[in-house]
Formats: sequence, structure tokens, C-alpha cells
Amino acid sequence: MDQYKVDFHIHTKYSDGLATPVEIVRSAKELEYDMIAITDHDGIDGIKEALIAGETAGVKVIPGIELATVTEEGIGLHILGYYFDHENPALNAKLEELRQRRDARNHKLVDVLKSLGYDISMEELLERQPNGFIGKPVIARLLTEKGYIDNYKEAFKGGKMLDSNEAKAVKKEKILASEAIELIKNAGGIAVLAHPIQTRGVGEKDSEEFYKNIDAIVRRLKIQGLKGLECYHPDQNHEQTMRFVEMAEKYHLHITRGSDFHGKDFADADPTA
Repeated sequence: MDQYKVDFHIHTKYSDGLATPVEIVRSAKELEYDMIAITDHDGIDGIKEALIAGETAGVKVIPGIELATVTEEGIGLHILGYYFDHENPALNAKLEELRQRRDARNHKLVDVLKSLGYDISMEELLERQPNGFIGKPVIARLLTEKGYIDNYKEAFKGGKMLDSNEAKAVKKEKILASEAIELIKNAGGIAVLAHPIQTRGVGEKDSEEFYKNIDAIVRRLKIQGLKGLECYHPDQNHEQTMRFVEMAEKYHLHITRGSDFHGKDFADADPTA
């Protein structure tokens, strides 16, 4: 069987990553990747740049996206999309709506952090993110720059900052998983459930209850048009990966692999099981 070196889950500066699409493609070429997908959060602004860079470098670049969604019961899921028409009018209209929702959330979140004693502003965030995409990791990095924490990951722990009850109460309205799948399908693409191990509210991780509930979610998403499952992800160990591989095979879904990279140097992307 032919084997290919692939990474179908990569974030760039067009969402909450640190590298440009060109930098990602150049590193992928040096690391001898055959195929990569740029999957920025709720946006596709980096796709054209990545496609041009991929054609120049001889690396196959797949148009991608990662959409934050919820099920009808309120379970949060991330849906990855691939191979879609990134100029599709309906998709772009929905992404503009999501941008407006994110902006409203960010203004509220900055106000909450200020009330908790953290001196940050939207102006400072936009200076660091000229394209306008501000996700929570961008906010966490600013808190690190200003000396409130040593590592941006600390902003999501200990009940403080972004992990405080006040900050967690500020939520961005998400679209339904079924709607995300339909958007991707209607734009000619395929939808994949990202990092299933991160799913919350479905039982203790690794318990049989957890896998039973994930199975039920995957079964319903398959009926709604889901085409794949991200079985290989840095947060999923070998045993967990094999459970998801079995699930994907059960429902005849594509099996995908992604590093979920957000950093500056793609050579530092986390390995998968």
C-alpha cells in the first residue's frame, strides 16, 4: 500500500495560529509532507495564500476549515471541512455572520477581564492580529506578554482569567453541527468530526459510557452527512485512537490525522499515536 505523510489539521495567523500559510507550506516541504490542510477556525482567509504556496513548493494543499458547533442537546463539537469551494456564497455569508458573533463575544470578554484586574484592550489585540481574527489563545498570549502569566496555557487553568466563572459565562453563539455539515456538503466538501476525545458532557473520558455516547453522536452525524472521523490527534493515545478507528470503520467513515498545530514552527507540531 502507498503511504503518505499528511497533516489535515493546521491553524495559521488567519485564526489563532502563529505562522503564515506560506511558512507552514515551506516547512511542510522541508519535512517531506505529501499533503496538508489549512483548517483555520471559522474562516478561510488563508486558503488562497496556502494554495499558491503549495503549488509553488510542490505540496498538495487541501482547502479546509474548523467550525465550532453544538448538537441539538448542547454538546460542543468541532467540525472540520475539506475539499470545498472556498468561494461558495452561502458558506462565506455564514462565516461573516460568525465573525460578527465572535467580535461581540470578544468585546464582552475584554470587559470581563478588565473588571478582574487584567489591563488589556481590543486595540492591543488587533495590533497582534491585523486580519481581525481574535480567538481566546490570542487573548491568552497578550496576557502572557503583559506579564500576568508565564505561559499562555495558564490563562485556561486554575479558575482565573479565561477559566474564571465570569469569563466562561461569556459565550459565542455557535451553529448546529448539522448546519455545519450541510454548509460544507453544499459547498462540495466533506465534513469530519475533529478530536472526539475532547468531547465534554458525554461521560468520563475513556469510560464505556463515554464511548457509547460518542458512538451515538457519530451515528447521528453520519445520517446528517458526516464523512470522516479524526482518529489520529495528539490528545488521543494509541488505545483511544484504535477505539475511534473501529468506530470510523463501523460507520464507513474516512479516517483522518491532524496535529492541530497552532505554533510558529511547523517542525514542532505534536506527533499523533
